Amino acid sequence: MTIKKMNNIGTLAGLCMMFTTICMAQSPVSGFMKKSGEGALVLSYSQESYSKVFLVPNEVDGVPVFNDVTTTSISLYGEIGVTDNFNIVLNVPYIKSEGNASSEVLANNGFQNERKGFQDLKIYAKYKIHTFDFDKNSLSLIGAAGLETPLGSYSADEGLQSIIAVGNESTKFSAFGIATFKNDSGMFATGQAGYSLRGNDVPNAFITELKLGYASSKFYVDAFVANQLSDKDGVDILGEGFEGFFPATRVNYTRIGVNGFVPLDESVGITAGVSSYVSGRNVGKSTGVYGGVVYSF
Repeated sequence: MTIKKMNNIGTLAGLCMMFTTICMAQSPVSGFMKKSGEGALVLSYSQESYSKVFLVPNEVDGVPVFNDVTTTSISLYGEIGVTDNFNIVLNVPYIKSEGNASSEVLANNGFQNERKGFQDLKIYAKYKIHTFDFDKNSLSLIGAAGLETPLGSYSADEGLQSIIAVGNESTKFSAFGIATFKNDSGMFATGQAGYSLRGNDVPNAFITELKLGYASSKFYVDAFVANQLSDKDGVDILGEGFEGFFPATRVNYTRIGVNGFVPLDESVGITAGVSSYVSGRNVGKSTGVYGGVVYSF
């Protein structure tokens, strides 16, 4: 298979890495580009849950107040090639977050076991700076930047109730550098690193991701590891300086997972994946799954 054909398949299949919730913790942009006039839409559903939390200094059993938390999401994702080297990415998720607090706890504190609504509008642009071709391999360098801002009327300032908030009510600006290596055999590797500036007292964060995979005309699969390291000006849950405002916490994590994609015809395919946090700070020890339908045009 030629690099050109592999790139076309990878462009479509690369969409399968687009998880739908804030907890799915993958990069908002892939290491593949759409050609001018080409585009894709992904309608996906995800679910993840956790009953343990990475706190400081120890991992603890049971989520404070809510015991365990389940988050489900429906998301519409789109990407279009404005030119061969310039793409626009859009993502809109609707999220429902559910706790499992007892009726007595809910009544005594005036809490509810559910929060739901549209989360954040996410708009990103990416530009292919240059591609180096050598023999049966290629290396593409891509720059990406984007804005995420609250779309719904949700609140992240409800004290302990905000443990199940659908977002952190923060506007974020993020920029990434991406390198994608592809081989004519179908094997590829994508690495990216970026920095995210965040409002609403949410600590800024350094973000990285490494993805290794295979793309062919029959299927796509990748394995990834994603990391976030928040600036040290954040606080720890129940630690010194914590005043019940969860967006201000310092959130670190390492998450691993697998994504897959199978085309059904030239325009439609299905995607699915699973991922899990393996370490973290002020974050639930969650495992999530997702599935979706991809339409390419």
